[in-house]
Amino acid sequence: MELFWILLFSSFYPHASGQGVYAQANAQIVHSGAACNVKDDNISERIYTIKEGDTLVLQCIVKGHPRPQVRWTKTAGSASDKFQETSIYNETLRIEGIQRVQGGRYYCKADNGVGVAAIKSIRVDVQYLDIPVLTVHQTISDVRGSYYQEKTVFLRCTVNSNPPARFIWKRGNMLIEQSKDNGVDIYEPLYTQGETKVLKLKNLRPKDFADYTCQVSVRNVCSIEDKSVTFRLTNATSPPIIRLSVNDTVVVDPGQDVLLTCEVTAGFPLPTLRWSPLPLSAQVRGPTLNLRAVTPTDAGFYNCTAYNNVGNQARKNVNLVVRTMSNLTFQITPDSNKDSETIQMGRDLKLSCHVDATPQDKVNYTWYKNGAPVFNSDSLILLRSDPDMAPGTSSLEIVDMKFRDLATYSCVANFPGSRVPELRVDVNISQNSVSPPVLALPPGGQVVNVREGGNIDLVCLVVEGKPRPPILWSRMEKDLLMSSGATTMETLDGRLMLRNVSRDMMGAYRCQTAPYNGLNIKRREAQVQLNVQYPPILDPGDPDVRSRNYQMVTLRCTVIRSFPTRLIDIRWFRNGEIIRMPMPDTKEKPELKFKLDPTNNGSYECRVTNSAGTSTCAFNVSAQPYNAEFYFDTPNPVRIQKGNNYSYNLQWTQRDPEATDRIIGYWINVRKNKQNVLSKQIDLKGKEPEKGVLLSHTISDLRIPLSYEVRLAPITTYSTGEYASRIIQYSEPYTYPRPSDHVCGFEDQRICGFSQDRSDVFDWTRQNHLSQNPKRSANTGPDTDRSGTKEGYYMYIEASRPRTEGDKARLLSPLFNVTSVRGPKGSGRVPYCVAFYYHMKGKHIGSLNVLLRVRSIASVDSVAWSKSGHQGPDWRRAFFDISPSGPFQIVFEGIRGPSFEGDIAIDDVSITIGKCKQDTVSSAGKTVLIGGSRSLPLARWLTFGLSCFLLLLYR
Repeated sequence: MELFWILLFSSFYPHASGQGVYAQANAQIVHSGAACNVKDDNISERIYTIKEGDTLVLQCIVKGHPRPQVRWTKTAGSASDKFQETSIYNETLRIEGIQRVQGGRYYCKADNGVGVAAIKSIRVDVQYLDIPVLTVHQTISDVRGSYYQEKTVFLRCTVNSNPPARFIWKRGNMLIEQSKDNGVDIYEPLYTQGETKVLKLKNLRPKDFADYTCQVSVRNVCSIEDKSVTFRLTNATSPPIIRLSVNDTVVVDPGQDVLLTCEVTAGFPLPTLRWSPLPLSAQVRGPTLNLRAVTPTDAGFYNCTAYNNVGNQARKNVNLVVRTMSNLTFQITPDSNKDSETIQMGRDLKLSCHVDATPQDKVNYTWYKNGAPVFNSDSLILLRSDPDMAPGTSSLEIVDMKFRDLATYSCVANFPGSRVPELRVDVNISQNSVSPPVLALPPGGQVVNVREGGNIDLVCLVVEGKPRPPILWSRMEKDLLMSSGATTMETLDGRLMLRNVSRDMMGAYRCQTAPYNGLNIKRREAQVQLNVQYPPILDPGDPDVRSRNYQMVTLRCTVIRSFPTRLIDIRWFRNGEIIRMPMPDTKEKPELKFKLDPTNNGSYECRVTNSAGTSTCAFNVSAQPYNAEFYFDTPNPVRIQKGNNYSYNLQWTQRDPEATDRIIGYWINVRKNKQNVLSKQIDLKGKEPEKGVLLSHTISDLRIPLSYEVRLAPITTYSTGEYASRIIQYSEPYTYPRPSDHVCGFEDQRICGFSQDRSDVFDWTRQNHLSQNPKRSANTGPDTDRSGTKEGYYMYIEASRPRTEGDKARLLSPLFNVTSVRGPKGSGRVPYCVAFYYHMKGKHIGSLNVLLRVRSIASVDSVAWSKSGHQGPDWRRAFFDISPSGPFQIVFEGIRGPSFEGDIAIDDVSITIGKCKQDTVSSAGKTVLIGGSRSLPLARWLTFGLSCFLLLLYR
């Protein structure tokens, strides 16, 4: 199923010369295609319903000039995985296999940089129905002491759906009705996710042991069929119970196989077992999970779950620990009580040993002195876990060091009884084998310069010290990371290799001795400054420079950033050849001034150089005029001629006509299959184009139904601009609302093309006698429409809360294009008669104003008719004449009075060509098409809408 949404953005289309065309107006919504359901919500918004998994197509058709750009968005972000921002024609958002999370409000925004962007929204409602889940819960309670027990069963049925589902319970094939069985209770619990219905079986009876079916339905919405689930309740029904074959924690060596068995000990129906997670090497056979040749990546928690939809699921967890051991390090701590950094006789010394292991608390440390095991004594103290060090660190303390304590000490780490290889580190303690480190930078190494994209080594040397510790590198600024993405990087030789250096790597780097594999003393550190040199980053501003001939032109090339900042050369080129000029001041902004003439048009370059390289600003300088911009959505562009021919009224505006020399005309080429059909010059006869003013030219003798390519280029005294091209196609003639025989009684949900003004406080409401609120305020508002029928509709404003005095609601008529119609002889304007019925009953009635809104570059509203206060219990008729100067709309403005008895209503609106007459008003006469009457209008309105839609798609 495909769902189409067409947004038809109306614009202002003046035909007369000298009128501005840079404008956009409100939008209409027209729809076609198959949808589950289409309905209007509060008149102004349309809701499209679609089934989950179907294809959604939203199409936005926009009118405006210059040609707008269209963007789709959604309330919670982008409307599709790939954000769309393209040109407007047939702008389509397509979502294959739409999911429930993709429902919501979609926005089509059209913007051409002139005025306010046009925006229209649509709500997409995704319909779905999941398979229900049925769970059973049992309770047993003592009744009357120990005489007997009462057993109650709850059957809980849960489903996710949109719209809300309807539930049906069955015992066997019989429908369960609460009112006909005292032993059951059906209710909806509080605080549940999704929709839930509970069937409670009270004091279980023999007949209650049966098959129960929960059937859910969304009443065939979007052709979604009903779904159901069945459960057999017996006297043996019970929740699952499981037990594991292993302890909660299992510790193994890497490479071993592991078997985990989960046994079901109780539960009916027979529970289903599930292990999770499942590594790639895992095999599940019945209740057993087999992990073959485990690695450290297989470590973690494994979960066994048993479920049979009775009671709660049974769950057991196993923590699998895989032994690992790596990175054995040592530390030498001189007597910290004496704040010493060297080994001295008669003082204390501590040797520490740490290994990264899993599990850390199972590591066994053994100390050796010259190969012999070390045991606790008065002078040698072993600490299994040193509280002054990181957890899992073993230490050997030498008290009151003597010459006999100078030796080689070894630390061995292992897992007792494990196949994981042990790790060993040797530390030589002698008078000349341990000394504090000294850091030094090589000559010139304090500041290092490198070209962007090059390679460099930052060097920080340990020139003295035993044992020699590793060097740790980090950025001086805390928030900056190293090139690897880590906060620190370790180097054994003190050289930090940086490859493909970028400018974001520039800054200060810290090198410092590591707190391990050496003396545990105050860290030594140094600092290296890395400077990354790159060519200047330039901004030419507008690279397309247009000017009149024989006027001064200034080209500026702005240096945004560079390193080094000092410039060493600035050169200007025209068409690739250097411009001979005095050497510019490198401290000033690069700038070139010259007088433009036909000989020095062309491409200009400014080449700016520092010691890291050269960058270029490019300009295209000419007196060539800007191109013309076609008016793509011209109304009635086609005129049928004799001999199966047609003519096309081509319309356009000139972009920035005053930027270059005076435009005297246009070259126009009409092509078919790349062959010229027409080529001629359009003479403007001394009249210059103005910005935002529509120009036009009629192209005649085009063959029906062929399409043509039209190319247009402006001409000045000195040059010809570039050609702009578009395709014109033949389509059936179509006009916007014109005289017809209809009165708008608001019978159709589309309310005759009227729309709510988005700038007002609240909206007009469509209503009839049958849809009235029975609790509505008395003594205000009409009881029926103007004809007195209960089925007839009218529009009204509701004065009750939350409305306050002075709140305004505006209802806008369609836009009527009258520029192609001439008035009576001697008159340049066409008179129109506006007629309608109004109802203003209530002691708190405010005001009803009817405004004439004339559309031009800016819309102008003027009050054409007004009435205030209570006007009696009956519908009254009103009419008045207007003579608009251009395309216009009629605006009905209702203003809320001082309290709630202030409902105002209107009905049977007509707009008639010609001045008002008594018989014209009563019969609606010859009126402009604004919607449906109560006889023929619906068919004519549909024909009007279909013609509009087909024309736009064909174009």
